[in-house]
Amino acid sequence: MNRCLAIFAYSRSFHLPTTRITGTLLYSHVAGPLNQKTCALALCRLLSYTPPHHRRPPDPDDPSNLMREDGVSVCSQMWIENFREPDRTVTNLTSFLRRFELWVLAYQKVCADEIGTYVPRSAIQRSALEDLLVLRNAVLDGRFKWGARLDFFIKSPKDKTDYASLSKRKIKAILTTTQPAAFQDKIVQEVLFLILEPVYESRFSQKSFAFRPGRTAHTVLRVVRRSFAGYLWYLKGDLSTVLDGMKDSFVIGALMRDVRDKKIVDLIKSALTTPVIKTAVEPPKKKTKRKHQKKRVLQEDEPKPDPYWLDTFFGFAPEEAEKQPSWGHCGILSPLLANVCLDELDRWVEGKIKDYYSPSKSDVIWNSPEGEAEQGNTSWPEFVPTSGPDKTRKMDYVRYGGHILIGVRGPRADAATLRKQLVEFVDQKYMLKLDNDSLPIEHITKGIMFLDHVLCRRVVYPTLRYTATGGKIISEKGVGTLLSVTASLKQCIKQFRKLQFLKGDRDPDPQPCFRMFHATQAHTNAQMNKFLSTMVEWYRYADNRKKIVNFCSYILRGSLAKLYAAKYKLRSRAKVYKIGARNLSRPLKEKKGSSPEYHNLLRMGLVESIDGLQYTRMSLVPETDYSPFPNNWRPDHEKALLEYINLEDPQRLDEQRSLINEQGLISPQDYISMLVWNYKRNALPMDHQLSISSTASITATEQTLLSGVENQTSTEEHMEHRTTTRLIAAQM
Repeated sequence: MNRCLAIFAYSRSFHLPTTRITGTLLYSHVAGPLNQKTCALALCRLLSYTPPHHRRPPDPDDPSNLMREDGVSVCSQMWIENFREPDRTVTNLTSFLRRFELWVLAYQKVCADEIGTYVPRSAIQRSALEDLLVLRNAVLDGRFKWGARLDFFIKSPKDKTDYASLSKRKIKAILTTTQPAAFQDKIVQEVLFLILEPVYESRFSQKSFAFRPGRTAHTVLRVVRRSFAGYLWYLKGDLSTVLDGMKDSFVIGALMRDVRDKKIVDLIKSALTTPVIKTAVEPPKKKTKRKHQKKRVLQEDEPKPDPYWLDTFFGFAPEEAEKQPSWGHCGILSPLLANVCLDELDRWVEGKIKDYYSPSKSDVIWNSPEGEAEQGNTSWPEFVPTSGPDKTRKMDYVRYGGHILIGVRGPRADAATLRKQLVEFVDQKYMLKLDNDSLPIEHITKGIMFLDHVLCRRVVYPTLRYTATGGKIISEKGVGTLLSVTASLKQCIKQFRKLQFLKGDRDPDPQPCFRMFHATQAHTNAQMNKFLSTMVEWYRYADNRKKIVNFCSYILRGSLAKLYAAKYKLRSRAKVYKIGARNLSRPLKEKKGSSPEYHNLLRMGLVESIDGLQYTRMSLVPETDYSPFPNNWRPDHEKALLEYINLEDPQRLDEQRSLINEQGLISPQDYISMLVWNYKRNALPMDHQLSISSTASITATEQTLLSGVENQTSTEEHMEHRTTTRLIAAQM
């Protein structure tokens, strides 16, 4: 009995079912005394028992359970849904805000900006994922506050500061001085941007080009060259003060026209209304040089300073692209919100364009009811032939950021009326006072400056050839206008002067760029070559591309020659060119010595190879890009989205299939399936037929060799039969 109780206690300690064991033991006790064999058998059964495996439910706080999908696929789904129904009011964006995949994708993008390298999803530490999940929950619960300085849900990977051990002086400095945006603020901004960008990109006007994916200043220049030919009067307006900031109520009202999600709207509203701590900028004090000043060595994970050519190119940004909106704590959301507010202006001007269009029957262009017909010669769309006295009245419009350009084909009075209406609309909608000086009306003959390019008109007299009645080809001289997009040399000189590369206006004189004084000749030439390559790309669509790039090369080459003359004590640029050649590719030594020649040192790998400056001659500069630009242009990603949506429609798919059947064509899928089916069906019979035909051909060959050729006609018929058989086989 004691043994039975001991086994029962043993089974209870392991939470095992005791019904079978105690029942067996009781039966043994009733039948007779327990023997050693019975106890050993019961103990073996007890020790060999394995409890059933119960599957635990997934932990909702585990980040790995929340990453079911890739963040890019979630974003693609959002883009497809919004482009499929671009006019619907969005109300369910909080569901995307809960998707942890978007937060991981935002973390990867912000980390790439912070540390300079992309962090794969598999390389993110678990602690970072847990902190990211805490940040997401705080945003959903309303516990997140913009502009935090000391309390963070997640910190940057390069931020090693222990905020708990900071002194009061450092804490006061952090709380009262201007600080960069917190790492967690950037993540929340990126998540909101990933959610809102596809919503509004499907709604924005095709006339706006700034702060949008796939659209650049080059796109504006190509649109102007393509669509603004033939316009006489131009309105150029500057609304960049709108980008400095607008009333929070107006921004939220413009946002809620299409987005009715309370959580998203409240987040953006709090980002706009939360005050940003800024300190007054004090004039820089003169630094006193120490005798023994230590040079600061950058750490491995610390971002390196921008290269000289990149910093210099940002100084060449045109006036229309200099200002970037920054509203409150919105960060990268600010340009998107600015486009949301200015989209009302785009829609208003598009309505005016539609109302103003008046086609003329005697006009050779733009005489369709919609006004979207191809103008002039499609192979040369920039050319506009002249018309009679009764011309078509037409208007067009582009906007780049806060700068607008309107072209009017008609009398100046119509342009003046449009300017008056535009001033009233901007005053009523944006509370912005404009006058005639801020919205000048200029004629095309005076030249219109836009994006550091001058728009002007050239009259051309091409030879027009056409076929008259009777098939006679007639050639006659025509007359028309061609819109010229020319890079402004005056603006280029102004930008170089701002960067201290030259002085003077009429006769610009290059100045030495002493910022590269301590760099080697190879490094300096390489940086300037990158800068020149960037300038060549910037002036890609300018008619005077060769001239303007050659001028930039002259300024940079003269600046480097003066720098090398001061560095190597050569006194003049002529001596530098004599030693270093025209493109400064030869080494400039400080003193003549008995060291080996440069070519020998280069062959041994003891010195760097020096690349000469590019584009030192005008013949080396590439030609202007005159590639044709379509009328209803869209970026590649939008065309792919629209094509994907069209192919998803079953009705369109049935139409394509019926069209293929009507024309007697075969789709590639049907053709491959037909080949596979024919091969499976005819594999064995065809092999048998081939063996029979080969045996018959051998027999026929033997008989021919024995008997000789009897009749030439039978041979030709045999060849024709073989050709027909091959054609049938090829068709199958």
